[in-house]
Amino acid sequence: MAGKVALITGAARGMGRSHAVRLAQEGADIVAVDLCADVDTTPYPGAGGQDLAATTHMVEQLGRRVISRQADTRDLKQLQSVVDEAVAEFGHIDVVCANAGISSFGFAWELSEETWQEMIDVNLTGSWKTVKAVIPHMIERDEGGSIVFISSVSGLIGVPTMAHYTASKHGVVGLMRALAAELAPYNIRVNSVNPGNVDTPMVNNATMRQLFLPEISDPTPEDADNVMKGMSALPVGWIDSRGISDAVLYLASDEARHVTGIALPVDAGMMIPNKSR
Repeated sequence: MAGKVALITGAARGMGRSHAVRLAQEGADIVAVDLCADVDTTPYPGAGGQDLAATTHMVEQLGRRVISRQADTRDLKQLQSVVDEAVAEFGHIDVVCANAGISSFGFAWELSEETWQEMIDVNLTGSWKTVKAVIPHMIERDEGGSIVFISSVSGLIGVPTMAHYTASKHGVVGLMRALAAELAPYNIRVNSVNPGNVDTPMVNNATMRQLFLPEISDPTPEDADNVMKGMSALPVGWIDSRGISDAVLYLASDEARHVTGIALPVDAGMMIPNKSR
């Protein structure tokens, strides 16, 4: 990744921070973007400015340059402003990781219109606006590039009580596949990583744990870890963000120069049927 510049959304904490640090470890300069605010329809607090500052510090400690900005992926003008600033500062953007996303829960027929719409706006439309802001610069530079969408296992299978999330993440995979075809003539590769249950505030929170363990009052992360192990083929509960970031690194790097249009599950085998244990 030496000499490359990567723009990452949702970079203040969780997987986004992990992606920023992992790419910086391999030599990339980073453009870190995050809303740094709560989202009304989610059952957990959003990242804050101090979280984004911590990500910035971690990247700088690795000797890499970083631009960190608060921006809403639902606002194309905000994103375009960040991209223009990054191109002016660094000269180019080689990698886009559309990582920002939210989750919430409820049966499909009980979701409010606001909850449905906010999910689609952040997870799907926000991903589209993120790449829309960068693609013209990539095409004009004519040096290729890599776009990595963070979808989910829910982008490959149906998940009950998460119809809106499942629909948004299926949409991300569809967007990825269409863009892979559209951008191939420009040598811009487009792929997705589809994580399982990653240990981040979006997944490892009280509401999520209660969903998995309704019979337990106030289940702990350790309680939920045992449930997670029962959902995957490998003896793994919570997946560490680093495992997802390693996949992002591969797809972003020249090691994956012939890879485009794939949805890569990193889920400890959640979709492998007929477990023997």
